[in-house]
Amino acid sequence: MNKALIGLDMLAEMEQEMQVIKKNLKVAQDMQKSYADQHRVFKEFQVGEHVYLHIKPKKSFVRIGSCAKLTPRYYGPFKILKMIESVAYRLALPLTMKVYDVFHMSLLKKYVKDVDHVID
Repeated sequence: MNKALIGLDMLAEMEQEMQVIKKNLKVAQDMQKSYADQHRVFKEFQVGEHVYLHIKPKKSFVRIGSCAKLTPRYYGPFKILKMIESVAYRLALPLTMKVYDVFHMSLLKKYVKDVDHVID
């Protein structure tokens, strides 16, 4: 047999194998994306709404109280002043908190109005 024909056959076979591999990779990526998307929650807040700010007590530089284990997980409510991007919001923080006032939406929790609760 001619070596050039054998080389062309091998090349065509390798092209088919590459197409199968790419198709399998695409299927695996789509499955992983669907699994990851099940845990993602998209939250959107409006300017003027009130939200709670999630604080990780042991890792946070914001100290509220003396014992990290007993501090509340959410602090607030704070008013949203501006939507920076679809995932970042500027909050009206008190002057006593020495932190930057823009937070990712994953750190915010919607404030549900209660008639007994008075916001300052």
